[in-house]
Amino acid sequence: MATPTPTPTTTHWTNRFSFLMVGIGAAVGLGNLWRFPFQAGENGGSAFVLVYLLCIAGIVYPVLIGELAVGRHMGLSAVGSTKEMARAAGRSPWWGLVGGIGAFATYMVLCIYGVVSGRTLAFAVAGFSGGYIENAMPTIYATPLRAFLWQTLFMAITIAIVLRGIHKGIEGFSRLAMPAFFVMLTLLSIYSLSNGSAGAAFDYLLSPRFDELTPAVMLAAFGQAFFSVVVGGAAMLTFGAFMDKKANIANDGLVIATCDTIVAMVAGLMIFPIVFQFSLDPAMGMGLIFSTMPLSFLQMPAGSLVGGLFFSLAALGALTSSIAMLMLAAVVVEEQLRVQRKTAVLTLGAIAWIVGAVCVYYPHLNEEIDFFSGQVMMPIGGIMIAVFAGWVAPRESMRGELSGLNEQLFNAWRFVVRFVAPLLVGGVLILGISARF
Repeated sequence: MATPTPTPTTTHWTNRFSFLMVGIGAAVGLGNLWRFPFQAGENGGSAFVLVYLLCIAGIVYPVLIGELAVGRHMGLSAVGSTKEMARAAGRSPWWGLVGGIGAFATYMVLCIYGVVSGRTLAFAVAGFSGGYIENAMPTIYATPLRAFLWQTLFMAITIAIVLRGIHKGIEGFSRLAMPAFFVMLTLLSIYSLSNGSAGAAFDYLLSPRFDELTPAVMLAAFGQAFFSVVVGGAAMLTFGAFMDKKANIANDGLVIATCDTIVAMVAGLMIFPIVFQFSLDPAMGMGLIFSTMPLSFLQMPAGSLVGGLFFSLAALGALTSSIAMLMLAAVVVEEQLRVQRKTAVLTLGAIAWIVGAVCVYYPHLNEEIDFFSGQVMMPIGGIMIAVFAGWVAPRESMRGELSGLNEQLFNAWRFVVRFVAPLLVGGVLILGISARF
């Protein structure tokens, strides 16, 4: 018996602002607050930033709008859109794996995301209560039970938001959370630049060191650009399905990519003045955020309040990302297994919570899942969606969805997703695997 063709969704984002807040919220996460500044500082400063910006504009943005175009044209889940578009084009329905791999990779990230994200909630509470040293540091890092409880709280909030649906849940939360996020980011950056070593931060992050611009640095910049905007994780495929047909995909995709880049840049100017003011090691990465910066806040004016705001900022960024991850997985399961959305959300949320809880007690498993999902599955998903948009999706369908591009720009877009993006993402994939082994 043939599998029935899924029915395209009739649900759409309330307005353009809502879609942009959801899309930006999905892209902006914990990685923007520490990984980009660290990568830029360690890989040539402004040389890295220049390559990063070129990658965003020339590679990531084309793949991003390709995802949105496929999703809107079909109006289905990530799996349904790629499967049914391939079938309509006379290709194998196995092309549905394009969306499936990306959705699975993103869901695996969700499973471990709650472990770190729960800590942002804990440190926000500790900051406002003035208890970094006495309360937050020992209990979060030395007591797995406390880490498990905060992970549980974070996942419960994520599930509760997604259960409220598209409009009242993810859309409503993002409309409130993202403006608050941008306000806090701006205030904290001004505070940091005013009270920290602003000159050293600008020098570290932006001073040109082109002698350090090696092929490895260029690949690192491309990898950061690609994964910062969640390209390859099927989120934009899913969000595209809910876009209004009158929306300009080219313009909206540009706004998402630009805002994500601005957040990453401003985050560096928020963190590094404090890092250099107190002679901290910028190479600590995530450990810098949770281990040493809380102690530095205590030595600054209104430090506890600033620390509370900083980790509230991180928690908001984490939540807007986690609800997008759970939503896209639930949409796939609802459509492909024909179950109710709430059942899919509760089941997937519970599984992610359980896996995350195990990772609290077995950190090595957390690292393995992180590598497999972020360094292997997402690059593969990125290659496949670029190939799909360029080679499988009918040209006339993509031309209609990307009507905001003139003919020359559309042809350039098609060339990038057909040839350039697959080759470069393949390079990032090989680099990541070789570095691991």
